This record gives sequence, C-alpha cells and structure tokens, in this order.
Amino acid sequence: MATEIFDIDGMPRGGPDASWLDRRLQTDRLEYLDRDDVDNRKRSIMRSLDRGERVFGIHRRLARILLDEVTGVRDPKILELGAGHGGLSRALLSMHPTARVTVTDIEPASVAAIAAGDLGSHPRATVREMDATAIDAPDGYYDLAVFALSLHHLPPPSAARVFAEGTRAAHKLVIIDLSRMPSLLHLVMVALALPLTIVPYWHDALISSLRAYSPSALRALARYADPAITVELRRQPPVLPGSPQIAVASAAR
Repeated sequence: MATEIFDIDGMPRGGPDASWLDRRLQTDRLEYLDRDDVDNRKRSIMRSLDRGERVFGIHRRLARILLDEVTGVRDPKILELGAGHGGLSRALLSMHPTARVTVTDIEPASVAAIAAGDLGSHPRATVREMDATAIDAPDGYYDLAVFALSLHHLPPPSAARVFAEGTRAAHKLVIIDLSRMPSLLHLVMVALALPLTIVPYWHDALISSLRAYSPSALRALARYADPAITVELRRQPPVLPGSPQIAVASAAR
C-alpha cells in the first residue's frame, strides 16, 4: 500500500486546504464519551443518544442508506464497526431478511452488553470485540462495512487506518458522520452552544462539531490510506447544520 506523503498528524479537520478560521474551529479536547473517568456523564449521554435515535428513527434511516449499497447481493455480509448499543445492526437485520451482520465495538463493556441482549442470540448476528483500525477479517470478506457517527472521535492517522482497513476487509466501506459546517456558520453555532456545555450532551455535541471532518479531509484521509481508494461523497437532504455526510469508499482489487 502506497501512501501520499503529507503531514497526516497535523492535517486540519477541515482538510489540507482549510481556511485560517476553519483551522481554529477544531479541538483536541476529548468528549465525555471518549474518557474513562466520567462514567456517570458517559451513561447520561448514551441514554440521550439512544432516545434521540429511537424517537427520530435514525437507525432505520441509516439502514436504508446502507441497504441501497448492497442491492443485488443475495445474502449480504455486513460489518458494523463502532456499534455502540447495536441499534443500527438491529435495524439492518430487521429490514433485510437474509443479511448477516457482524456487530463490533472496541469497548469490551459495549460488546458484553450487546452480546447479553437480543443481538447476542440472533441467528444472523455475530457479536465481536474489534478495532476499526485493525479489522480481524480476510481481504474482501464482507460485502459492506459501515462506521457510523464515529470517525470524528479519531485523530487523522487513525481515521486514515479506518479507510485502509475498511476497504481491505469489505468491497465497500460506508462512513456516515457529522457534516462540518461552513466556518462563519460554525463560529456562530459555537458561540450559541458554549453556555449549554454545562449539560453533558451539549458538551459532547460542541466538541463533535469541532472534530468533524470536512469532505476535503475525508478525501485526503482516503488518499493517504491508499491512492487506489476511490471515495464518493454524498449529503442526505435536507442539508442542514449537523446533517450527516456519507462517504462510500472502495479499493481496486
């Protein structure tokens, strides 16, 4: 695998061509979700996210996007990386009668909770502990890999590894993550959100916006991982601040 030479460690979240302002609208500060010393706040945020995903049907909307990528595949093998509570995998299994889903997360506690629930006994689900940057699977084993609402948690070198590993282990890798807002709008949103950050959910929401990758950054990450990786970038309507961006990546075999 040949990689393009540039400073991946110092790449701005807005990409190599980010503006002066965009380069300042980022942070290395960790979300509560990424820390090990704030369990109560972590659980509070997870509950808020789970409620929001159920109320707004986010998992089913994302599952439809993903299943469109395997139309025509008879019994698709799908790998979910960073599954959290497993809600997206659950939606995929309920919406496709023959899909087989490997449900993974890097956190042992999350994997144990998933395995103890309905997915642990589902005949078409396999629950495993797995790192999205080091996928334990042969080349091309999966028809589709998905990493949803998680890439912004990773620094650029690790995010590039997700592109490399996802396109190695699966025919397609779908990255679904927060969109990075235009700089001036982002600045206004940061100013409005700052007073709310005493609430754990809004604390993490603000940091997520500052750590979100732009389309330029996603292309650069894939190019650094392997110049042979092609990336198709999409936005799902309506195009609003915080709406997801989607990158569909694949590598020539």
